Order: sequence, then structure tokens, then C-alpha cells
Amino acid sequence: MPPTAAELLDLAIRATTAYRREDLGERLAVARRRLLDPEVRVLVVGEFKQGKSLLVNSLVDAPVCPVDDDLATAVPTLVRHAPEPSVVLVGDDEQQRRSVPIDQLAQHVSEAGNPGNRERLRYAEVGVPRTVLSGGLCLVDTPGVGGLDSAHGASTMAVLPTADAVILVSDAAQEYTGPELDFLRQAMKMCPTVLCVLTKTDLYPQWRRIAELNRGHLAAADVDADLIAVSSTLRQHAIRAQDGQLNEESGFPELIYRLRNDILGQAAALADRSVAHDVLSVTTQLSASMQAELAAHRDPHRAGDLIAELTSARGRVDALKERSARWQQTLNDGVGDLIADIEYDLRDRMRHLVREAEEELDRVDPATVDEEFTLWLHQGGCRRVGQLRVDAPAGPVAGPAGRRALR
Repeated sequence: MPPTAAELLDLAIRATTAYRREDLGERLAVARRRLLDPEVRVLVVGEFKQGKSLLVNSLVDAPVCPVDDDLATAVPTLVRHAPEPSVVLVGDDEQQRRSVPIDQLAQHVSEAGNPGNRERLRYAEVGVPRTVLSGGLCLVDTPGVGGLDSAHGASTMAVLPTADAVILVSDAAQEYTGPELDFLRQAMKMCPTVLCVLTKTDLYPQWRRIAELNRGHLAAADVDADLIAVSSTLRQHAIRAQDGQLNEESGFPELIYRLRNDILGQAAALADRSVAHDVLSVTTQLSASMQAELAAHRDPHRAGDLIAELTSARGRVDALKERSARWQQTLNDGVGDLIADIEYDLRDRMRHLVREAEEELDRVDPATVDEEFTLWLHQGGCRRVGQLRVDAPAGPVAGPAGRRALR
């Protein structure tokens, strides 16, 4: 009788202990906890501002994840089924748990309310009574600020072993980037079940061409993942209007079908697949070490070659750590260019503000709009300093009452 998945994991964990590979043992321990957990956890990942939070909201038909034109998600948000709406914040220690009203969630998990995660939250748990989540489905909205090759991308990679499946979200503005494809390849080493979602199809008429290009990129990168095109905006309009045809056009029925049937409905098979994937990966790494030791015992002369290879590898690592390394120079150059661009952009914005203010003062009596003009100038300056991606029109001062100055 073949061993069960749990027995196979236990055997592999004993092997990692015998060969003093605690790092691999911890990975298998996470896989064992995932195997025993009846919940099916699906990570929603992607680059900055690709529509991840809005996608989760549209799936569950509830504003559970904060959505903003600027930075939004700062803390991973777990959305699962519950009889009543609820929010629990979990700190660094799993025992640090506190409940907050659901309407205050954005104050703790968004970049605006909790910049840089200064509250040191590990994640937030949101419970909502939705049919799509019944059966154990749990959606995890992850931070995407800074790119998948950033620190946030590294933190997402760290939690991938806890996931049963991954949804990569990318909007239809452009085809897949290099970092996105690299992330997919790395993600499939940790979690073999991946689904790609193309969002914002309502904003970009060329989304079909982008979808085909992305499918070509996936095939070229040898990534076995399907791609589904959706529009969260159409989905929400369809729900409000109870329009079935518009809901079909949004692409969400197919996405929900995949979640229910291919992921939630195949939970046991996916769990076995993930266990086999983890055990095979770990045993491959263990066998590489054992083969090197065996080769050294069989041929003592090879021991010198192995030491030379290790010395060379350590030299390469030390070179990467040096400040003169190419990656450090590239980073410094990039930061310098970014600072220069920001300074130029800020000066340009301030010049426009000053020119606009002078033109308005030439048309009105400053004595009659002093307070309104001061307020307008302050707000205009704040807008231009704070909004680096969107230029908001500033209302000029006009009329003795300065009504337009307050717009």
C-alpha cells in the first residue's frame, strides 16, 4: 500500500533532520500544516496598481479590500467565509489578535491609514457571508507596491509555500514584463497551481491583443497557466443592475467557475500535487549534497576540486556584497536618476502654480480674496507635491467671493 501524503512528508522531514537541513525541514513543515488545513488558500499577487484589491472585491461582491488611486494595500488581507462580517488584525505574534469594525479596515491595512505597516501587522482576517467563499475558499490580497522584484515581492515569495494556488494579476495596459515572468517561474517552484488574470479590459480596447501576447510569453517561458481576461468595473455594474449579459462580458463567471471547480473542487488532488512537488524539490537538493559526498569518498582526489568550487562560489558571493558590485552601482544610478526626475518634476509643478497664481492675482483684488486665495494656494501646492502620477486641475480664484478658489 503506497504511503499517504502525510506519511511521505514525515519521511522527508526525517531525512532533512538527518542531513541537518533545517531550512528544508521548515519548508516541509509548512507543507504539512497546509495539508492538514481544510481551507484552500489562493494568493492574489501582482505588480503595483494592477487591480488586485478590486478583483477580490468584485469576486465576493463586497468592498472588503481598500481601493485607492494611490498606494492601497500595505498588509496582506485574508478574505474567507463567515456567518457575519468581521475583521481581525493579527500582529507579529499569532497570539496578538484584535477585532475592529469592518468599516475601519482601511485604516489598518491601507498605505494611507497604516503607511509602511507601522502597526507591524502580519495580516488581517476578513469574514464575509458569501457563497463563492463557502466550502473553504480563502482569497489573500497581497501588497504589490514597488514591483514583484522588490522587498514586497520577496515577502510574497516567502508566503507562497502556504498557498494552495496563485492568481497573478496584470492589467491590459501592456504585455507581461520580465519581472512578472521571472516571478511566475519562481512561484511555480513553490506553488505549482497558477492562474493568470488580465484585468481592466474595459479601459483598453486592445486587451485581446495583449492577452494573446501574454499567452505567447507564458508558452515561451514554459509556464503552464491559463489566462482569463476580466473587468472588475463591468462586474460591479452588472451586479448593481442585475444584468446577466453584462456579467458574462465581465469575464467573472469563468473565473469563478475555475475557482470553484479547478481549485476548490480539486482541493485534495491539488494538495497531493503540492506535496509531491515539495518533496521532490527537497529530495533533489538533498541528493545533490549526498552525491557530492559520495563522489568525494569514492575519489578522494575530487575533494580538492569540491573545495576549489566552494572557494570560488564564496568569492563570487563576497564580490556581490562589495559596494563596487555592478548591482550596487546600478541601484545607486537608478536612485540618482529617480531623485533628479522628482526634483525636476517638482520644480516644474511649482512654476506652473506660481504662474497660475500670478495670472489670477492680476484679474482680482487680492484684498477681497485673501483667505480664499491662501487656502487655494496651499491646496494647490499640496496637490502638486503629493500627486506624482495624476495632475488634478486646480480651481482658480475668480469673483469677489472667491467661490472658484474653494473648488
